[in-house]
Amino acid sequence: MSERFASVTPALPHEAPAATASPPPSEQTVRSIPLVDLRQVKLKNPLPTTQPTLLPNGLLKDPLRRPLRDLRISVTDRCNFRCSYCMPKEVFDKDYAYLPHQSLLSFEEITRLARLFLSHGVQKIRLTGGEPLLRKNIEVLIAQLAELRTLEGHPPEIALTTNGSLLARKAAGLKAAGLNRVTISLDGLDDAVFRQMNDVDFPVADVLAGIQAAQDAGLGEKLKVNMVVKRGTNDHQILPMARHFRGSGVQLRFIEYMDVGSTNGWRMHEVLPSREVIARLQTAFPLVPLEAQAPGETAQRWGYANEQGVFDPQLGEVGVISSVTQAFCGDCNRARLTTEGQLYLCLFANQGHDLRGLLRAGADDTEVASAIGHIWQGREDRYSQIRHEMRASAPAESDQPTAEKRRVEMSYIGG
Repeated sequence: MSERFASVTPALPHEAPAATASPPPSEQTVRSIPLVDLRQVKLKNPLPTTQPTLLPNGLLKDPLRRPLRDLRISVTDRCNFRCSYCMPKEVFDKDYAYLPHQSLLSFEEITRLARLFLSHGVQKIRLTGGEPLLRKNIEVLIAQLAELRTLEGHPPEIALTTNGSLLARKAAGLKAAGLNRVTISLDGLDDAVFRQMNDVDFPVADVLAGIQAAQDAGLGEKLKVNMVVKRGTNDHQILPMARHFRGSGVQLRFIEYMDVGSTNGWRMHEVLPSREVIARLQTAFPLVPLEAQAPGETAQRWGYANEQGVFDPQLGEVGVISSVTQAFCGDCNRARLTTEGQLYLCLFANQGHDLRGLLRAGADDTEVASAIGHIWQGREDRYSQIRHEMRASAPAESDQPTAEKRRVEMSYIGG
């Protein structure tokens, strides 16, 4: 293995600011954490390359009996929004050092890894970012992934999560390349609120135009809109969002404001629990609970009821993702691959495994697939459950993340 790829530390275009420029650690706030340094420090999990070869057979499970079915791939760490809960402007400013192009996985490397994950039983691939539509020629990658096959011989389901800013111009091409599903992040319909949330003065009308373009391109089936709800900021947009998308064919999902990463200044009092979201919706619309559609589904589904109190598919449904107040780790079947090839087994992880280094050191498919298998077999991540247990036993504990609790950033790992 060459020196260039012997380390899991990502190459950076320039050095981080000198340590003397920062106040003592005891005086720093979470928002002043130098993310470039954290990105270097965290990725230190060793690869299980010395263990016996583990051939893929689709039966892979972790110690908690969870299978591997869903692979989420971040294709860029860049985004054109500066949402405070993900990439706050005071941290991700004009001087922020993004990963250089040579550190990113190529489309061919992504496709190769995806093929090996499929051999372990993955059925669905979701492309994320940053903002994935900023990755040049993303349609080429989608077309390559669409040529892959699951163990059953079927094309994998290919989905993409986007902020919608570029969707109007790209929707038709994405569909033609083989994209099956799209999820759009939209945190409010009120233009002033939305501009405040994205913090780059981007108009909500352009995102709505992207949603319409996706529907027109044939991506309307199971099209989803995700709204991160932050108490006191945009929670008054819950009912307007529901009214707008009810009966439109779009599945609206409300996500609890999460403690992902270390830079968004997360506090528990800003979380609006999903049960309160449903209670607000029920003041305007009759809702009935719906069954999960697939194992490992993150959202609890609620259908709009007709006058007889029965779910009406024409009116559609909403979902709530209770990532803070109601842990769903027990059936989590997702793995996450960062844009530079680090494999994470939990959205709230603070360590990854360097698959890019393995690829570029010349490992063959058997070696890479075996490493993936051993990594998953050793997975015991259940952060949300542990967090819930800790809060129940120590409700007075500060919400402030400590150095030991710092986790990978959302913009780096994807959603």
